[in-house]
Amino acid sequence: MNTLQQLTNDYLKYCRNQKRLDEKTLKAYRIDLAQFHAALPSTNIGDITPDVLENYIAGLHQKYKPKTVKRKIASLKALFHYFEYREIIEKNPFNKIHIKFREPVILPKTIPLHTVEIFLSAIYQQHRQAQTEYQKKCTLRDLAVIELLFATGMRISELCSLKVNSVNLYDKNILIYGKGSKERRIQIGNEDVIHVLKEYKDTFFDQMKNCNHFFVSQSGSPLSDQSVRRMINKYTSLAAIELHITPHMFRHTFATSLLEADVDIRYIQEMLGHSSINITEIYTHVALSKQRDILVAKHPRKDFHLHGQDWR
Repeated sequence: MNTLQQLTNDYLKYCRNQKRLDEKTLKAYRIDLAQFHAALPSTNIGDITPDVLENYIAGLHQKYKPKTVKRKIASLKALFHYFEYREIIEKNPFNKIHIKFREPVILPKTIPLHTVEIFLSAIYQQHRQAQTEYQKKCTLRDLAVIELLFATGMRISELCSLKVNSVNLYDKNILIYGKGSKERRIQIGNEDVIHVLKEYKDTFFDQMKNCNHFFVSQSGSPLSDQSVRRMINKYTSLAAIELHITPHMFRHTFATSLLEADVDIRYIQEMLGHSSINITEIYTHVALSKQRDILVAKHPRKDFHLHGQDWR
């Protein structure tokens, strides 16, 4: 009989070839399932009972945050669903387990708009002061990356995987392939951003053609998310910004700023590529400053003139 490890390897091949899952998801599955194997006293599938699973899940709760535990359980559930589907097991032990735990609401971290302005100014300044052609090219690419992140709210993974043909600077829109291979098209509404992207494309076009990615490193390979993170840290330091800025915070700032500008949340959902409005609604918790402005300016109580109210 095949061991649990062999069967899990078959499942991961199925995920890659049949379900067409991306490398990031496959890597998470491999880590989660390897951790599960390491914790088991037996590699016999028949020995994996609801009690064994419950004890394992209890251990996860002691080590990880609820969001991480939720993902690791989902990885396991998918594996056992596959075993059931392939008739490797007769009964799925997960069917006997009731899993429910409250995941705390973690509000998205945003960048104050004046800080975004300072951050971008630091890159533009470095570009103007560049002493060599190499420095000029690097800062131009850095500008294009940050301007596009902030202009579209796209994920860092989406930005790094952008293909050359997905960026239409004539019609000023971008075709984005998001999670689950879902497509969405988003407009670029700022002419300064378009100008930077055009200048970047003209400068890097040969490297872009060779690797078929819009954002490329100096060596001509696709730009990695780690390179973007290092670049953000560099300019954060140069601009003397104390806030720790991550690529995803530009996405959060994009969404929150639009919500505070009274943009319908369903438009924001579409632009972010969220599958459910429930995911986008997290930003309604962040826009408290806008709530105060609305209540000060719009609430009818401000127009009351009450007789006898002379205590002020």
